[in-house]
Amino acid sequence: MNLVFASSNLHKLREIADILGPGFTLLSLKDIGCKEDIPEPWPTLEDNALAKARYVNVRYGLDCFADDTGLEVEALDGKPGVMSARYAGPGKNSRDNMLKLLEELKGETNRRARFRAVIALIHYGQEFLFEGIVNGHLTHQPSGEGGFGYDPIFIPEGYDQTFGALSPGIKNSISHRYRAIEKLVQFLKKNS
Repeated sequence: MNLVFASSNLHKLREIADILGPGFTLLSLKDIGCKEDIPEPWPTLEDNALAKARYVNVRYGLDCFADDTGLEVEALDGKPGVMSARYAGPGKNSRDNMLKLLEELKGETNRRARFRAVIALIHYGQEFLFEGIVNGHLTHQPSGEGGFGYDPIFIPEGYDQTFGALSPGIKNSISHRYRAIEKLVQFLKKNS
């Protein structure tokens, strides 16, 4: 089954392709000829994921899915949340975002956080949402070279290493994105 994923993020594409496994061919925005940077101006993960899926569906006439993911930190009232990828401001990168977050948490004892992924699917003209959450806590400094984004500072519940230090196989079997994609795959298997 071909699945169009409304993203050009190579890290996400690789991670999702690994999670999907055989039986699915993942197509990126580049694969369908979409070179535009799809805006994500909305205040919620759900709204941004739906906006990206609708953009591809309307302009390219293809069923597709899109995601938006945020790191929600309890001591910061859920921030960075929907702004996770742009937390340090325009022109900044994942490392800048991570360092800004660590600076804001300096001296904070409550380091509980969760990653939340929302997938929006447009399938035969209908819209569906799937959510995946993984709880954990934040370290005081980065650890590990794997993953991307905030992975080097997030330790999932039940583990003693960050997503950045865990092997991709372990991370992909417990992550927020995995949990949302599992729901998507079960839905597609049942409804296709």
